[in-house]
Amino acid sequence: MQDGTPWPGNNVRDHPGMIQVFLGQNGVRDLDGNDLPRLVYVSREKRPGFDHHKKAGAMNSLIRVSAIISNAPYILNVDCDHYINNSKALRESMCFMMDPTSGKKICYVQFPQRFDGIDRHDRYSNRNVVFFDINMKGLDGIQGPIYVGTGCVFRRQALYGYDAPAKKKSPMRTCNCWPRWCCMCCGSRKKTKKPKTDKKKSKSKDDTKQVYALENIERVEAIDNEKSSLMPQTKMEKKFGQSSVFIASSLMENGGVPKGASSASLLKEAIHVISCGYEDKTEWGKEVGWIYGSVTEDILTGFKMHCHGWRSVYCIPKRPAFKGSAPINLSDRLHQVLRWALGSVEILLSRHCPIWYGYGCGLKHLERFSYINSVVYPLTSIPLLAYCTLPAICLVTGRFIVPEISNYASILFMALFISIAVTSILEMQWGGVGIHDWWRNEQFWVIGGVSSHLFALFQGLLKVLAGVNTNFTVTSKAADDGEFSELYLFKWTTLLIPPMTLLIINIIGVIVGISDAISNGYDSWGPLFGRLFFAIWVILHLYPFLKGFMGKQNRLPTIIVVWSILLASIFSLLWVRINPFVAKGDIVLEVCGLDCD
Repeated sequence: MQDGTPWPGNNVRDHPGMIQVFLGQNGVRDLDGNDLPRLVYVSREKRPGFDHHKKAGAMNSLIRVSAIISNAPYILNVDCDHYINNSKALRESMCFMMDPTSGKKICYVQFPQRFDGIDRHDRYSNRNVVFFDINMKGLDGIQGPIYVGTGCVFRRQALYGYDAPAKKKSPMRTCNCWPRWCCMCCGSRKKTKKPKTDKKKSKSKDDTKQVYALENIERVEAIDNEKSSLMPQTKMEKKFGQSSVFIASSLMENGGVPKGASSASLLKEAIHVISCGYEDKTEWGKEVGWIYGSVTEDILTGFKMHCHGWRSVYCIPKRPAFKGSAPINLSDRLHQVLRWALGSVEILLSRHCPIWYGYGCGLKHLERFSYINSVVYPLTSIPLLAYCTLPAICLVTGRFIVPEISNYASILFMALFISIAVTSILEMQWGGVGIHDWWRNEQFWVIGGVSSHLFALFQGLLKVLAGVNTNFTVTSKAADDGEFSELYLFKWTTLLIPPMTLLIINIIGVIVGISDAISNGYDSWGPLFGRLFFAIWVILHLYPFLKGFMGKQNRLPTIIVVWSILLASIFSLLWVRINPFVAKGDIVLEVCGLDCD
């Protein structure tokens, strides 16, 4: 607290709800006479035995508190490890939100993530430039980019689970040139007349809005006594919870709080909406706010908004809007990718899977394909693992993957290869991505695919089928005691085993293949190059992993000595087992020395 004493209830797992208003109370103004912005600290109630839903639950609590205290129509979401780098970027997001023609249908404006403290070579592809500068730009032309969890400006009404405003149909074509007796014109004029029932419906709708638009919070109890006669009030409480003040604020599209409300009554109601049991038997986390049920609640939340017919916008200002920190060493980076991939597997195996969820709503078909791509990519770890293993097997056994290839198949293979290369070049040219960043992305896609994606696939199946939950450690960020000091920090984890195994067997395959070609003569070098190319291609993709595993270059880590002895033993055992100088399955013939002629 301000006097240096600890805040009562400091147990992070068992404490009441706490709110402290630092700025923006009692009419305090700055030196220029302007009202100070509100700065409020919120700590929701925590009790043992309750599922608090981590970040998603915290964000939903903040939505309810802000709706009661300030009720601004727009919300900015920034993670704790990010900061505002360009304050004018918020005005750019408002240009989209307040656009008179299409702004009403925009649920959020997403900014790209930019990071500080990343090494010059970006060894582990922390910048994700291919995703942020190519994929997200492409989604902006469909229905909008996906929500990535930070650097995003929301429309409050979209977070409440409301449908996007329906597009007004253009008026029917009328003709003043035709005479009045024209049957077509008469028919069209009759159709344009509004029935009387519409006025009654609109009137009743306005009446309910007036009931909810409370002018004084002190009169909430009187409205609670009348809720038995109001069916809409009951439905709203089932959706948003037992808070008439919050229900009233949710119906104010332009924001604002009821006039004449006292600060004490506002804080009392704000404490109520962050209690542990407030969300019970409501639609919070199901249809309202941040959606529960996945580690990557950001993708799920944006998907639900797009299913309601909203669209999003991708805003890339010249100066980055927000900057943050990224895990810089290999172990933390793999754990971060594991968490993302596990969240995608959870969505894939849930009822919110974009393959079968949300048909007949406002989600466009191409947008659905993008969400399907964002949840099925961990499945590619299995064929990727086979692709990285086959070159070593071919070198050790002396057989190629394809025994024979026809001219037609070779033409088809070259056409596919050229089309992929041309597509990549066009994407890099359009997105402004350099070849170095693109190559780093390809390398870490292989490293993360055979480790984090593979583990996420099996852990996701265990979590859904057997109910086994996985605990994650928070990824550490770059330290301040030295530039890129954590880049060479080695943390052992099981995620390092699959890439290291693939690296070893491919290196062994290269050595065995070359030694076999040396022993068999000149004719064996031709077939060797085809097999050798794929093995070296795999090793080049795993090179950043090898470099990160070995640590700093100015000294020889102990781990290198251990692995050198281990590899030498493996080579010796393989030489004895394979023995490429002896023909397999044949009788060993010796020269007898006699001249039969």
